[in-house]
Amino acid sequence: MTTTRSRAERAARARTAAPQLAAEGIDGVVFGWVDNAGLTRVKSVPLAQLEHAAEYGVGAAPCFDFSLVDDSFTRTPSSTGPTGDLRLVPDLDRLTPLAAQPGWAWAPADRYTQGGAPHPGCQRGFTRRAAEAVGRRGMSVRAGIEVEWVAADAAGTPAAHGPGYGMTRFVEHSDYLREVLNALTRQGLAVLQLHPEYAAGQFEVSVAAEGPVEAADTAMLVRHTIRAVSARHGLRVSYAPVFSGGELGNGGHVHLSLWRQGRNLAHGGPGRHGLHPEAEHFLAGVLSELPALLALGAPSAASYLRLVPSRFAGAYRCWGLENREAALRLITGSTAEQANAEVKCFDAAANPYLVIGGVLAAGLAGLDAGLQLPPETRSDPATLGTADRLPTTLSEATDAYEKSALLRKALGRELYEAVLAVRRGEAELFATRTDEDVIEATRWRY
Repeated sequence: MTTTRSRAERAARARTAAPQLAAEGIDGVVFGWVDNAGLTRVKSVPLAQLEHAAEYGVGAAPCFDFSLVDDSFTRTPSSTGPTGDLRLVPDLDRLTPLAAQPGWAWAPADRYTQGGAPHPGCQRGFTRRAAEAVGRRGMSVRAGIEVEWVAADAAGTPAAHGPGYGMTRFVEHSDYLREVLNALTRQGLAVLQLHPEYAAGQFEVSVAAEGPVEAADTAMLVRHTIRAVSARHGLRVSYAPVFSGGELGNGGHVHLSLWRQGRNLAHGGPGRHGLHPEAEHFLAGVLSELPALLALGAPSAASYLRLVPSRFAGAYRCWGLENREAALRLITGSTAEQANAEVKCFDAAANPYLVIGGVLAAGLAGLDAGLQLPPETRSDPATLGTADRLPTTLSEATDAYEKSALLRKALGRELYEAVLAVRRGEAELFATRTDEDVIEATRWRY
């Protein structure tokens, strides 16, 4: 698992990396992080400055913790407004030359205070702490996030039509998809699937599971790469929860499995569908906390235009084996390696670090409490009339989040309050707007 390093260690790592990057024609390095609104932010340095940046970081204003989707700002009692500064410190273990942006490399960034301490509002640090908490219990988690996107032309019209999963759009965009596949592969990512999705212009890619921090890093790199490849083909990319009214939206489904001593605890156990007791407790914790977790995994007003029944979005708090309408879908797979659970109610507006960290915190709470999964839902819950509907608006999800002592403790006061302020701010921002206004305002922001 990715760990923090001392300044001297970071500088030494950069001194080793810089000549290798130069030999590959790299001129500059992009540092990326994701804010609480789910927007990916970047700063970059020329290669000659990489050692200094690795040792001391690059300045970044803390006000981005309170940025809304429209680039306006909210506040909390602990926010400092326009004053103060943080340091972006690249994790050079994930330093990656970008296949679709010649001359550039990329690295995810941790955020530190000016004094060199981890910033309490750093979302990547939150994921790391959650993963370490799993490790202290003698277990590990493997995770992955599916990436769905809509490709559109310069005018904003979806670039592909034809049936969902259809050969038509796959053939029409064969060169584009091949370049996406090749770029991801050249960057060291193990692509599992790449295919057209249901909505017009929509595609999806899945990559192999990794540790929690690494999975969130990879989700950010995949999106960055797709956007760069798309630009080379004259296409715009949207990861917004809903691109067009009436269409299925862009999900950000999280897959995860709990492991102990090389054994997948979602396979070969005595429980339902082969679950080991620890896996059932963990998943029961996630299911129990889903209303509050939506504030992390479905963070936009537009998220709730996607999260509707009978649209494969997981709008009900229930679980089931291969049930694509349940918020928690259990996947047994054909081998022990493949068994996992999928959280379907999250979307592509989410900060991947907040999502994975929040899910781990909820799962650990379920594990510690010995929670049991409720009866399984074996059909579309919308037809049953008995399943609990998840929050239907951002305000409802934020109310559940505000009441969650579990997430308050796991996130820490500063990060918890910043997320709460951003969710309240965006709920207010869109309170009087029509659905179409919300879609229009968020279509190109993610």
